[in-house]
Amino acid sequence: MLKSVIVANMAASGGVFPNYQRYVNGIPVPQGRRTLRFREKYIIVLVFLSFSAVCIGAFFFLPDLRDRVNMSEMKRQIQNAGNEIFVPKAVGSAGFLKHDPDELFDMHRIEDRANIRKKIEIDWEREKMLEALGKKVNMSKDDALKVKSNIEEDKRKILEQKKEQEEKERLEKEKKAVEDVKMEHEGVEGGRGGEPSDPDVRSKRDKVKEMMKHAWDSYVKYAWGANELRPISRQGHSASIFGTLSLGATIIDAVDTLYIMGLDEEYKVARNWIATSLNFDGPTELSVFETTIRFIGGLLSTYALTGDAMYKEKAASVADKLLPAFNTPTGIPQSMVNLKTGSSRNWGWASGGCSILSEIGSLHLEFVYLSNITGNPVYKEKVMKIRDTLQQLEKPDGLYSNYVNPRTGKWGQQHVAIGALGDSFYEYLLKAWLLSGKTDTTARQMYDEAIKAMEVKLIQKSKSGLVYLGELKSGRIEQKMDHLGCFCGGMFALGAEGSDNKDKYLQLGADIANTCHESYIRAATHLGPEAFRFDGDTEAKAIRQNEKYYILRPEVLETHFYMWRLTKEQKYRDWAWDAVQALEQHCRVESGYTGIRDVYQINGQQDDVQQSFFLAETLKYLYLTFSEDTLIPLDKWVFNTEAHPFPVRYGKR
Repeated sequence: MLKSVIVANMAASGGVFPNYQRYVNGIPVPQGRRTLRFREKYIIVLVFLSFSAVCIGAFFFLPDLRDRVNMSEMKRQIQNAGNEIFVPKAVGSAGFLKHDPDELFDMHRIEDRANIRKKIEIDWEREKMLEALGKKVNMSKDDALKVKSNIEEDKRKILEQKKEQEEKERLEKEKKAVEDVKMEHEGVEGGRGGEPSDPDVRSKRDKVKEMMKHAWDSYVKYAWGANELRPISRQGHSASIFGTLSLGATIIDAVDTLYIMGLDEEYKVARNWIATSLNFDGPTELSVFETTIRFIGGLLSTYALTGDAMYKEKAASVADKLLPAFNTPTGIPQSMVNLKTGSSRNWGWASGGCSILSEIGSLHLEFVYLSNITGNPVYKEKVMKIRDTLQQLEKPDGLYSNYVNPRTGKWGQQHVAIGALGDSFYEYLLKAWLLSGKTDTTARQMYDEAIKAMEVKLIQKSKSGLVYLGELKSGRIEQKMDHLGCFCGGMFALGAEGSDNKDKYLQLGADIANTCHESYIRAATHLGPEAFRFDGDTEAKAIRQNEKYYILRPEVLETHFYMWRLTKEQKYRDWAWDAVQALEQHCRVESGYTGIRDVYQINGQQDDVQQSFFLAETLKYLYLTFSEDTLIPLDKWVFNTEAHPFPVRYGKR
């Protein structure tokens, strides 16, 4: 019996230890434990220790927010800002909180959160003001809200008036800029017009205008925005001088020609692209020389012709990109500049890492003019430093070498030429004098001395009496003249006025014009080669295959233009017209104009490139040759070496 009772008690307890059950009046009474089990004690201690660790960590490691949070200020802001904090009035696109019509806030931006906080503070101050105003004048809440609404309306009107005033000032500034240009160019005329009265001459001029339109329309259709056009392939083209960017070189080079020819619709298209799309940002290298004469020259010329300040601003932005190239010990710039890094270098093929005379000497007109119209002297200072350095160098026999070291300021390889590598340096000495209103006497003196030295060392005469300028290499004359050098006929004639012997230099210009014309008519295509020689019985003809090409160059036609203007001898117009016919027969294709690889072959291979200077120079000089002298008169305008005209006596300020 006792055993059964013990077993029953064990079963009832659910354990192996006795559970001494209490009974009251024979009825078992539930009995709870008076102590915690060991496992339960362990859990409680563990919870307590964890909580203590969290508290201690919070105390030592969390930032003190007392300086960052002002609880009373927060409470006041929440009470007065009202529901707008939690339910914005309006939400703009992309989740922006919109408080005012003219303000968009991004809640995730630190600066915008600061703006929101500032706005809440302003609203709080307004509420305080309205509350005080209401108490002072016993104003109802509705009246106070009306006052607030009136204040907001006044604020809106003030902002509108401010915007209108700013717009008015902007328009007045632009208008004043145009008026300033007109004042700068007071007395300068002849940017358009010049229609000849002779019907035959007029028809020839119209033909040149049609050629320009054909070249331009083809570029617009097949290569818009690219640097140049491949008229046969019907796609864009870019030479290494433009780097890897599409800079619209043809647009910049052609825009003043379009304006001068009165192609107004085409001009507007070009102008709009320049205003909205011309951009010199990118990791690429550009030629300092080519960028100056084509881009800066084209922009400044069109500014001078139109008075449109946009061109001036664009020209300055391009020039600024080139300035790092001048950071050399002598101030003589290097040939190439990286637009992104500002680093510069010279051509790898140049003698001993030297700079090129024609390149460093053909920046003067553009940079001086830019300083004058912007008021920024840095551009002029850069090119005057080049002139000073060159002027102080010792010149053997009075001659300038084609190479000069930008670090040492010493001449490189002895090579003197009026063609490639040297040409436009001499041109810019003369034209700096002309552009200054003949006040830059240093430039004129340097020009006269250089030309006299060339007369002694470079001027040659062939067996048949053709006059040309050879090249001096290491003391020996090479009997060769470049197509590039054919510009000098016009230069000699233009510089005759003001020289010590006007007739002599006019005749020298005529002699060079005749020789270069012979290089044209002795070719089967009546277009001249890149270079021609006078070796033995060969006169004014190319011998080497790599000198027989023609790439739409303008220099011969440039000299014909000057000789016509200065002498009025009909032969110069006749020679120009002969060139027009040759261009139409051998260079015109369905989609523009192309160069040819051999001027001595009829229907020979074409090079498939429409050079930008064809529109800037070749067609412009032809058009002016068949125009009256009132169009770009030579006493009021001076052409840069890319045929972009600048106004004479611009420095009146």
